[in-house]
This record gives sequence, C-alpha cells and structure tokens, in this order.
Amino acid sequence: MIIRNYRDIEAQPVPDLPGATIRWVISAPQGAPNFAMRVIELQPGAASPHHAHDWEHEMFILSGKGTAWKEGKEVPIREGDTLLVPPNEEHEIINRSDGLLRFICLIPVQSGN
Repeated sequence: MIIRNYRDIEAQPVPDLPGATIRWVISAPQGAPNFAMRVIELQPGAASPHHAHDWEHEMFILSGKGTAWKEGKEVPIREGDTLLVPPNEEHEIINRSDGLLRFICLIPVQSGN
C-alpha cells in the first residue's frame, strides 16, 4: 500500500492551458496497473480543453465551483459534485468563479497518460 498526501506532489503547469496545474498522485510509477488519479486545479477563468476520447473518466470536485460542458451546454458544478464522463462524450471543465476550482480526475492508465 502506498499512502501519500497530494500536497506532497509538486503541481505541474499543464502545457498550453494557462492557469491549470496537475498533480499525478497515483499512476503507473506507483504501480497502479489500471487507473491514474490526478488532482487538477483551475485558476479563475481557466478551463480544460473541449475534447472527447475513447475512455471514460470520473471526477470529484474537491473545492470551488465552475461549469461542465454537457450535451452542448454549460452545467453548474460545485464542491462535492461527482461527474462520470462516458467514452467519446465531449466535455470541458471551466472555472467561471473568482476562486480556485480543484478536482480529482481518474483515467485509465492505458489512455496514454
């Protein structure tokens, strides 16, 4: 078993996404064969790219609020919300607030990340 505090992992800037950082808290280097866990932080006005991919992923909003792109429109999200993004569904997370938006995002290791 590996136990780590996410704050002990350095937050890395996300290339080409101003105002976004990522912490790979559990992934292949820790021996995780199936899933990777990331903690992502979006500064006010920052957003993940609008995209879709062949795998599902799950998110848990740790703090803050913003919107999620769902079925062609933005839907409010806030602390405590959970999101399931099915394979090939277009999605985007946007921080429309004046505070930090922090969330956990789980993806399959074989997704290339």
